[in-house]
Amino acid sequence: MKSTAYIIVLGACTLAACTASKNDFDASGSFETEETIISAEASGNIRRFDVNEGESLKPGQMVGYIDSVQLYLKKKQLETQIKSTLSQRPNIAAQIAALQVQLKTAEKEQQRIANLLKGDAATQKQMDDATSQIDVIRKQIEAQQSALGITSESITEQTNPLQVQIEQINDQLGKCRIINPVNGTVLVKYVEPNEVATPGKALYKVADLSELYLRAYITGAQLSQVKLNQAVHVMIDDGAKNYREYNGIITWISDKAEFTPKTIQTKDERANMVYAIKVKVKNDGLLKIGMYGELKF
Repeated sequence: MKSTAYIIVLGACTLAACTASKNDFDASGSFETEETIISAEASGNIRRFDVNEGESLKPGQMVGYIDSVQLYLKKKQLETQIKSTLSQRPNIAAQIAALQVQLKTAEKEQQRIANLLKGDAATQKQMDDATSQIDVIRKQIEAQQSALGITSESITEQTNPLQVQIEQINDQLGKCRIINPVNGTVLVKYVEPNEVATPGKALYKVADLSELYLRAYITGAQLSQVKLNQAVHVMIDDGAKNYREYNGIITWISDKAEFTPKTIQTKDERANMVYAIKVKVKNDGLLKIGMYGELKF
C-alpha cells in the first residue's frame, strides 16, 4: 500500500513539474508579418500573370502585364498630330531669301555709287538714297524674321498640350506592366490570366517571411520588465513535450492597454488589461504566419 501511494504521489509531482515547465513563459501570442497586397493600376485584360503561391519574388521583378493596345494607338495618334502641327511652321530662311537678295543688290549699288562719288561722277544725294535703301531692306528683314519667329513659336506651343498627353499615356503604359515592389513570398493569388483588371483590384498578396514578428501580450506588472531592442527568448512547440527556441528582439511596445484577447494566455490570467508587444524573430523556415509562440524575458 505504501509503495502504491508513493507511486501515485510521484506521478502527481511529475505531472505538476511537466505542467509547470510547459507553462514557464512570460507571454504568448502568434506570429505575423507585414503583408502587402499588390493591386492593378490600369484597366484591361490581363495578358500575362506569372505569379504562383509560395513563389519568392524580388523588388522590380516584372510578373505580368495588362493589355495596352488602345493606349499605344492613342499615343501614335498624338505623335501624328504633333508632326502635322509642326509641319505648319514657316520656313524663315526661305521666306526672307528674296529680301536677302535685294539687300545684296542694294549694297553693291551703294558701293558703285561710292566709287563714282570719289571721281565726282555721282552726287551725295545718290549716295544717301542708296544708304537709305539698305536700311529699309534691313528693317524689312528684321520685321519679317520677328513675325515668322512669333508664328513658329506659337505653332510649337500648340504642341505642348499634346506632349503632356503623351507623357500621361507613357505613365499609363508603365502602369500596365505589373511590377513586384517588395522582396517576399506570394501568400495569396487573387486573379488569373485573361481576367479583366481595374485600378485598385487586388492581384496578389506578398510578404517577407525571412523575419516574422511574434505579437505577444504582457500585463501591466510586466511592462517595467521590457524595453525596445531587448533580447528575449521565443519558443514554439517541437513535438508533444519539447520546445524549439529562437532569439528575438523587441521592436515595438504598445502605449495603450487593451482587453486580453480570448485566444491569448498571459502569465497572470486574472489580468483584464494587457499591452501588446512585437518581437522580431529570424525565420529558419519552420516559423509560419499564425503559429502560436511563447516568450520569455
